[in-house]
Amino acid sequence: MGAMAEGDTILRAARRLDAALSGETVAASAPNPRGRAARIERLDGRRLEAVESHGKNLVLRFGDLALHSHMGMNGSWHVYPRGARWRKARGAAWAVLAGGGQEAVQFGGPTLRLVATARLSRDPQLARLGPDVLAPEPDFAAMVANLRRDPDRGLGDALLDQTLVAGIGNIFKSEACFAARLDPWRPVDDLVDDDLLAVLEAARALMLEAVESGRHAYAVYRARRPCPVCGGRVASRGQGDANRTTYWCPRCQG
Repeated sequence: MGAMAEGDTILRAARRLDAALSGETVAASAPNPRGRAARIERLDGRRLEAVESHGKNLVLRFGDLALHSHMGMNGSWHVYPRGARWRKARGAAWAVLAGGGQEAVQFGGPTLRLVATARLSRDPQLARLGPDVLAPEPDFAAMVANLRRDPDRGLGDALLDQTLVAGIGNIFKSEACFAARLDPWRPVDDLVDDDLLAVLEAARALMLEAVESGRHAYAVYRARRPCPVCGGRVASRGQGDANRTTYWCPRCQG
C-alpha cells in the first residue's frame, strides 16, 4: 500500500499548479466517469484565480466555484506541456485543466468535487480541519491547545488527527518525534507545551525541506538501518485506532 500524500506533497502540487495555470482561462474536461460525476466540465471557460493548500487538501478557486481535491493514498496531480505524453492513460484522468501552454491532470484519490466558493468556510469537510502546519504564519498556539483536547492520547496518534493539526501524516509524525527526541507513545498530558511546540516546529521544518527538495530524507521512518544517532535498533508498531505504523528509537526517544 502506498503512503498517503502529506502536507509537503500537497503544498508542492499547489505551487506547481499555481505556476502553470493561475490567471489563465482553462479548458476543462473529465475523461474518466468519476470526473464527469463531479461535473468538472462546469469549470470549462473559467479563470483559475488561486490555488491553495490546507493540510492534505487542495482548493482551486474559479470565481464562485472551487475545486476541492484530496489525494489520499493513490491520487496525484500532474502538470504537462500541452500536447506532451502523459505518464498514465487518458481514460484514467478524473480532471484535465488546460491552459494556453500547460495542462494539469488529476488522477485518482478519494475526493474530487466542486464547492460553491462562498460556502468553503463552512464546508463540513474543510471547516473541521485544524490549523495548517505549513501555513505562511502557522498558529502554533492553537495547535498546542488542540493537541491537549485528548490528554490521554499518545503523541504520535494525536499528530495524525487532521482536526487538531492539518498536514502531518505518518512519515512526518515519526520523523518529527525523532527530531524532537520525544517518545511518540507518551500521552499528551505527560508533555509540557514546549515539548509540543518542539515537535510541531520539527514537523514544519522537515516538511518545508521536503517541499523545496522534492525528496523525503528518512532518519527512522521505514528504517532498515540502525538509528543514525545512537546506532540502536529502530522499533516499529501500529498506533491508534487506524493502526498506522510508528517508527522510533527507544534509546533516543525513551
